[in-house]
Amino acid sequence: MTKFAKVLPGLVVALRLVIGTTPAQGAQAPATTTETKTAAQAFKNVQVLKDIPAEQLIPTMQFIGASLGVECDFCHAEHEMDKDDKQTKKTAREMMKMTMAINHDSFKGEREVTCNTCHRGSSQPQAIPAVATEPLKGGVASDQLANAPELAKWPSGNALLVKFVEAAGGEVALKQVTTRVEKGNALMAGGHRLPIEIFAKAPDQRVSVMHVANGESVTAYNGHEGWLAAPGRPMREMSPPDQYAAKLDAVAFFPANLGGVFDELKLQPRGEDVAGRAATVVWGVAKTQQPVKLYFDTQTGLLLRMLRYTNTALGLNPTQIDFADYRAAGNVKTPYRWTIARPGGAFTVQVDEVNDNALIDAARFEKPADSGLPGAGSMPH
Repeated sequence: MTKFAKVLPGLVVALRLVIGTTPAQGAQAPATTTETKTAAQAFKNVQVLKDIPAEQLIPTMQFIGASLGVECDFCHAEHEMDKDDKQTKKTAREMMKMTMAINHDSFKGEREVTCNTCHRGSSQPQAIPAVATEPLKGGVASDQLANAPELAKWPSGNALLVKFVEAAGGEVALKQVTTRVEKGNALMAGGHRLPIEIFAKAPDQRVSVMHVANGESVTAYNGHEGWLAAPGRPMREMSPPDQYAAKLDAVAFFPANLGGVFDELKLQPRGEDVAGRAATVVWGVAKTQQPVKLYFDTQTGLLLRMLRYTNTALGLNPTQIDFADYRAAGNVKTPYRWTIARPGGAFTVQVDEVNDNALIDAARFEKPADSGLPGAGSMPH
């Protein structure tokens, strides 16, 4: 491994396609999702990951970028992503082959070793254990639990969801809220504030419109399909993993419907801490999807955090959403602030105005037929 340790910082984020953040500079994905195409058929000069579904390639690049703490241009020539001009790109291919071989030969093909196993967010492998900066806490590491067999043995967590629904206003009151319009600001890195509007319809439709200097950034999911668009860029359909993530994000704001997303709710034996508050942890399990970790305030019962994962060819990309500033909106409680965090960064949405059961034009939830949205383009946020 010494040979590669000096230059391993490999492939990186070609485009941030995850729901809820602005895109990094880099190559664009195909304009639409094509389930039958492989990465080699949809992209140029793919050599190692050529047989994975095309929709997984860019999320896999995101996983590598997050694992190494680097951006696209570390390995790729700007605007010419298919070129092999950089040694780091060539080394990255060797590293992918190495981890695949280790998993095949030593772990029966299970994906136990990934880029993050050694790099931990650094371009150089972390050979020396880090000194702890705070006392170790109880609980189980989330990165060890995403596929843990112990999950199946845990007791039901349904009671926690019932408590959450009651804390938010009760099932009857919650189900009387069929639409919601929210207005506020997205607080970005560097202190930038961007106006944002959110249009939601129960149980799982949600359109987020961020107003940027040259147009609108839109992330939309209408219950069965999703799309993203940005100023000056063609509209893109969400991949199936992104659609599931968008569905989770939408349903989290209509708590009475949250249980219907999962086949089972499993109670984690030990609680954890979220921003100084004791939390009881429940894992939501759905067939063919990665488990979703839900943190409920032990005292109030309200949802404090949701941790979900996107599966890629090389590992899991985590997205953490922290909910805060719960206030009464009519007869129900809803968070007026939430922070979306990923390995590449975080931003916060602060809502100033909530209007329940507002009239929303049905066109808001219709996927545009052209390459942009009326009046402006848009980008993921």
